[in-house]
Amino acid sequence: MIFDPVYLLFIIPGALLGMWAQFKLMHAYGKYSQVPVDSGMTGAEAAREILDRAGLRNMPVQEIPGRLSDHYDPTERVLSLSSDNFQGTSIAAVGVAAHEAGHALQHQVGYGLFKVRSAIAPVTQFASSTWGLIFLAGILLHLAMLVNVAIALFTAITLFQLVTLPVELDASRRAKEQLFRLGLVHEHEREGVSKVLSAAALTYVAGLVMAMLQLLYLLNARDRR
Repeated sequence: MIFDPVYLLFIIPGALLGMWAQFKLMHAYGKYSQVPVDSGMTGAEAAREILDRAGLRNMPVQEIPGRLSDHYDPTERVLSLSSDNFQGTSIAAVGVAAHEAGHALQHQVGYGLFKVRSAIAPVTQFASSTWGLIFLAGILLHLAMLVNVAIALFTAITLFQLVTLPVELDASRRAKEQLFRLGLVHEHEREGVSKVLSAAALTYVAGLVMAMLQLLYLLNARDRR
């Protein structure tokens, strides 16, 4: 994209928030990945227990490469955990695994915002790969229509981020509820689980703020031209 000094005014605050959120996550995860959970369960075992007790016995829990690459795939109905969390027996590993199981529980009960996020995910993937080129083409060719199309696409991305935040918060709420209800973690481990999941949630707050600031910049750039 052609350099625009105004861009920095919009993006720097979001970037700083994003870096701080990542620092908080890495600090909390790093600290509590060194603290073993009293039950001795691995993240995979904790997720398996939550799923089984919810009647999701046929849902696979698989190990995947990467660091904090954990996710639940609603299309394939598979829960994937990074190696550290799949094999790990720490408070962090069990907390993250339970969070992903929380998404499976959302899917099971038909949680409204989870369904909305799943429905708009394909649009968001398309928008993420195309909006920048379309916006740049609109600016260079002085075609307002292309600029507006790019802004519409990025609005879809921002909407996805807006829906994602409460979905993630709800998954963490379900995770903590199940962990303590099933006795997988004990009361004195509550603080560690909460800190890890709260730090993870902060990254989604940062993502939403960044998307909103980016959208405001695009609207500002359009109006200035």
